[in-house]
Amino acid sequence: MNKKIIIIISVVLIAVGLFCIFNSKKVKYITKPVTQETITQYVEASGTIKPINTIAVGTQVSGTVAKIYVDYNSVVKKGDMLAELDPSLFQSNVDQSTAKLNNAKATLSRATASLNYKKNNYQRYKNLYAKNYVSKDEVELAYANYQQALAEVASANADVNASQAALNNNLTNLGYSKITSPVDGTVISRAVDVGQTVAASFNTPTLFEVAKDLTQMQIETSVSEADIGKIKVGQVAKYTLDGYQDKTFEGKVTQVRLASTTTNNVVTYTVIVSVDNSEGFVIPGMTANVSIITSDVKNALCVPNQALKFSPADNTQKYEKQGVWIKTNTGLKRYDVELGAFDDNKTQIITGEIKVGDKVCVSSSGGGKKKPTGMRPPRI
Repeated sequence: MNKKIIIIISVVLIAVGLFCIFNSKKVKYITKPVTQETITQYVEASGTIKPINTIAVGTQVSGTVAKIYVDYNSVVKKGDMLAELDPSLFQSNVDQSTAKLNNAKATLSRATASLNYKKNNYQRYKNLYAKNYVSKDEVELAYANYQQALAEVASANADVNASQAALNNNLTNLGYSKITSPVDGTVISRAVDVGQTVAASFNTPTLFEVAKDLTQMQIETSVSEADIGKIKVGQVAKYTLDGYQDKTFEGKVTQVRLASTTTNNVVTYTVIVSVDNSEGFVIPGMTANVSIITSDVKNALCVPNQALKFSPADNTQKYEKQGVWIKTNTGLKRYDVELGAFDDNKTQIITGEIKVGDKVCVSSSGGGKKKPTGMRPPRI
């Protein structure tokens, strides 16, 4: 009885061993279904949030800052006072110019009165000379006096005009001492304090920066020359901000600038992406991580990227065209395909005999080492 049990156990062990050996040589193919999905291609870049229009407000005159009416983040209207320089020197110049103008006008009045007298006197002498009551020399002297009076009036008029111009200039400088906002907007920078002296001798110092409209801003991104050809105005761009990592924002490409920048032998181009900040989330200076969508193929026939690199271990043939292996009821069959759009996980099949639901092979186990396909896989 014991011998029979031992014999039975031995037979079972041998059968199990033979089964394991047989199955160890059998190849198992891992497949995934052919699907119909959307493939989105995009170019990634990073950039900085900036207002679309920032006005640098400066001063055209030198002086000491007497008053400041705004601070960072102040909302201003066009014409609102931002700051004021000490007006005493400018007012003094206006007063002096006014006095000079009044003096010039008085001189003109005297010269005009003298001209009228000398003109009438010359006319009288002409009449008397016609009646032989005065000599020709007296007529000529009266005429000379009349001409001199004309010149004095012209000179007085010139002095009045010069004095008026000096007054206008000093009034303008007095007006420049009051620094106002040129646009409606928000103060995003203030570079002066009360008591500080500003000099406008050689250039116009910037005292404030006013962003015209913070509800509409833009991202200035740098795109490499390898990707710039894919970027077009109007493309959708999705971006994230470090301050709002759980939120994705959306904008559009509004400009692709032609001027290039070279840094460490890397050529990049500036691409502008619009930013809708009507909700006020975005702050100037934020760093944005941008994905510009360059292609969005819907209902694409897709295979996993691994399928493009797979070939059965026992296959030694090399192929000129890209292909995939489909598992059928009778075994594996290879189909030539033409590839289209792709992303990190899948690739579009443009032409080929495969269809949705086909089981495409992506890898295998058992049966020895897998051999290469003989095709160079596409860039994924």
